[in-house]
Amino acid sequence: MSLRKWREIFGASKSELAKIIGVSQSVISDYEKGRRTPGARFVRKYVEGLLRFDASRGYQVARSLVRSLSVGSDAIIDSREFEFPVGLDSLVTVVKGLILNATYRVRELYGYTIIDSIKAITSLSGNEFWQLMGMTSERALIFTKVSTGRSPMIAVRVAPVKPATVVLYGTKRVDPLAIHLAEAEGIPLVLSIADSVDEIINGLRSHYAKIQRF
Repeated sequence: MSLRKWREIFGASKSELAKIIGVSQSVISDYEKGRRTPGARFVRKYVEGLLRFDASRGYQVARSLVRSLSVGSDAIIDSREFEFPVGLDSLVTVVKGLILNATYRVRELYGYTIIDSIKAITSLSGNEFWQLMGMTSERALIFTKVSTGRSPMIAVRVAPVKPATVVLYGTKRVDPLAIHLAEAEGIPLVLSIADSVDEIINGLRSHYAKIQRF
């Protein structure tokens, strides 16, 4: 995950972080945009600055990250972070998908999480499910073993944190309510017609591994 993405997760502005670690905003920008390559010393200072910033707010983000590690892993099939943001069109192509709703906001993606929807519903507690949803901001949330897509979209609708994109796999008929909820939330709802979950996973890993090298 990029330095900028971590700063955004912690909710710190460039000026706030720069003041904490004793550098100018332009230095922060140079490292975040790749104009300068950060060494171990700067990365350590950067991370310590974020933690000090979070400490001033009661460690809200750190506590959330710790809680997220306790989410049952059986429901998560695969999860990856992108070093650089990728576009919606790229994701749709890789998962062999179709966007079902006409109105949505296009947001850059910084990762994806593939979920076994049946295990998520049957094995996760309410708190664990909300933690899982909270890990998906600015990410694609890919639900597998879907029957109509209604339950996943209802979960997204009531969740306090929304994914940037939702992908459904395992059905050819999506409930109109799911599409309506996607429209209401402004979230792209994608139906994948890939042959298997493995094809989706391998396609995502292969495609985005190439992107990170350039």
